[in-house]
Amino acid sequence: MVKTKTLEVKGMHCASCAVNVKKAIESTPGVIDANVNIATNKATITYDPSQADLQLVLKNVEKIGYSLSLEREKENSDYLKAKRRIIASLIIMIPSFGLMLLEMTGLTMIPFMDYIDLVLSFAMVFVIGYEVQKRAFKSLIHGSTNMDLLIALGTIASFATGVMKVFGLNITNFSYVGAMIMLFHLLGKFLEETAKGRASRAIKSLLELGAKTARIIADEKEVEVDISELDVGDIMVVRPGEKIPTDGVVIEGFTSIDESMATGESIPLNKSAGDPVIGGTINQSGLVKVKATKVGDTTFLSQLIKLVEEAQGSKVPIQEFADRITTYFVPVVILISVLTFGFWFIFPETGKHIATWASTFIPWVNPSLNRLSYAIFSSVATLVIACPCALGLATPTALMVGSGLGAKNGILIRNGEAIQTMKDVSTVVFDKTGTLTKGEPKVTDIFEYEKESFKILASLEKNSNHPIARAIVDRANKENVKLLEVNEFSESPGQGVAGKIENIYFSATKISDKHSLNNDTLSIVESLEENGKTVVALFRDKNVLGIFGISDTPKENAKEIVAKIKNTGLEVMMITGDNTRTAHSIARELSIDKVFAEVLPQDKINIVKQLQQAGKVVAFVGDGINDAPAIKQANVGIAMGTGTDIAIEAGDIVLVKGNLENVIKAINLSRATFTKIKQNLFWALFYNIIAIPIAAMGLLHPAIAEIAMAFSSINVVTNSIRLNKVKI
Repeated sequence: MVKTKTLEVKGMHCASCAVNVKKAIESTPGVIDANVNIATNKATITYDPSQADLQLVLKNVEKIGYSLSLEREKENSDYLKAKRRIIASLIIMIPSFGLMLLEMTGLTMIPFMDYIDLVLSFAMVFVIGYEVQKRAFKSLIHGSTNMDLLIALGTIASFATGVMKVFGLNITNFSYVGAMIMLFHLLGKFLEETAKGRASRAIKSLLELGAKTARIIADEKEVEVDISELDVGDIMVVRPGEKIPTDGVVIEGFTSIDESMATGESIPLNKSAGDPVIGGTINQSGLVKVKATKVGDTTFLSQLIKLVEEAQGSKVPIQEFADRITTYFVPVVILISVLTFGFWFIFPETGKHIATWASTFIPWVNPSLNRLSYAIFSSVATLVIACPCALGLATPTALMVGSGLGAKNGILIRNGEAIQTMKDVSTVVFDKTGTLTKGEPKVTDIFEYEKESFKILASLEKNSNHPIARAIVDRANKENVKLLEVNEFSESPGQGVAGKIENIYFSATKISDKHSLNNDTLSIVESLEENGKTVVALFRDKNVLGIFGISDTPKENAKEIVAKIKNTGLEVMMITGDNTRTAHSIARELSIDKVFAEVLPQDKINIVKQLQQAGKVVAFVGDGINDAPAIKQANVGIAMGTGTDIAIEAGDIVLVKGNLENVIKAINLSRATFTKIKQNLFWALFYNIIAIPIAAMGLLHPAIAEIAMAFSSINVVTNSIRLNKVKI
């Protein structure tokens, strides 16, 4: 049996890191797939527990300089580590920067400045930057490359110039530049963690939604307990203004509850005895007693957090493009850096012409440097400018913010691939019952040709869980009809039910052969169907004992939502097991042109396949068990959260409360998120295409190169955060 587990990853700082960790995990026997997310610092592993040893996975990752944790890290642990490092860096660098200014301005000459620079550089490069150097060394000895290797090569090369200068070589001392590179690298990581923290607020805010304590009734007294101590069946007392501690059902009292955290809808809902409530929602008016039905990891809020984390850990197909570039990026940059060094060292006169020209408008370009000094200066700048961090952050940060925004609006993106596919959807296919309609059918018409035919019908239908069956039984219960015992019960999906009552065989089904009906019965059936009602007939053998009309009205905003979807340029279709006349009646009411009627459950998937074969990119919206195969087959499957667990599990996107308006919001959210991903990738690639040649030409100071590199990563994250301002 295949399992999936999400683990914390420590020590990642760039896209190359994520690629290396992914390779190390997937090299473990029994691991089927791994997705490593640099934005969330998490690895989602799919594995066969009978073959894979998680401890071996941890060891393989540790070999290349990273680590996996089975425990959830504190939300701000990476941020705090980055903050401590930058504070230590500033304590060293600010006084030394003051000394450097004094010497540069000629106010005073600092004796042994080369030695001071060397000591300060050692402290920054090898003490505060120890983790960077360690990860670089481990990646090198295991044949992998990452951003740490670029920074390590640049800082060590700079430090080496100070050592050579102290030992009498004719070379400019760039050791202080190495210290500055490490400073700006650590500052960039700190700012990046700050920005990533803002991007991941969705999960943090969800974690904060839950109540911390609950008041339960024990021994006829109210007792306050920690939320972790709640058990199913506990009776909780919830006063106005308090959070519902956990999922449950109201057993006493009347109130209104703000469920916006689950549905995205701000209008409070009235709740009374028998109504379900969601843990974390806010009781607004009355005191109620609630019986706990779910606790711990099974609650709605816990499942919501799990789904959002899974979405943030999933991978958009375009990310594979970024990963392929990242795999080759660092080795190529090192090669370019070596070629840059060779150019400046072998062709110093050509390089000097470039430097002389550039020095007229770039203050840090110094044509008087000797060829070794300029070769190191240019190659170091090339190394540190070319970090692929921004490229690695481009997709996961946008997906993180987008999935969080969706969760706030009652839209759960379970599969990152849906973000990319949704923009190409050409056709939206809606299941009718429970999706376009309220899913609360009621018996509106009864035509009995024999006495107690409705009683017999209800007796048969009580054994079924179909919405129409429930409607028939509900009507019988309201009229206090005493139901009969049924033997040899059978049900044919999409057809009907049958069974023996007092040794007589009856069947309740839709009418397939109308030629067998007399004119009066046919007229009744056609009239009901033309009014959008589902017709169920009770048979004994081939004799019709009764005709029953069941009405399931469209949702209030269904017509408006269909119109909005069509206005975006998408084609809208409806699919149903109902007869053609009823289906077209509902379709006319909702202005849907294309209808598939009298479709058996197993045929829904075939219709989706036919549409795909015709070149359409299909989004299927449904809620029932029989919709699950079609939801799974569709290019994007959208499940109504009010539907069955099977349908929800099959969906790429889940609409928490089954609000049809969220179909439009899901489309808008997907398009906005993918737009951000494309923007991020463009700027990340554009930055490197422009910056690397400038650095190789010797026109970029290494310290400024590091600042620019850090800024590019921060820019990608902050651009993703702007998604929160998009109105979906």
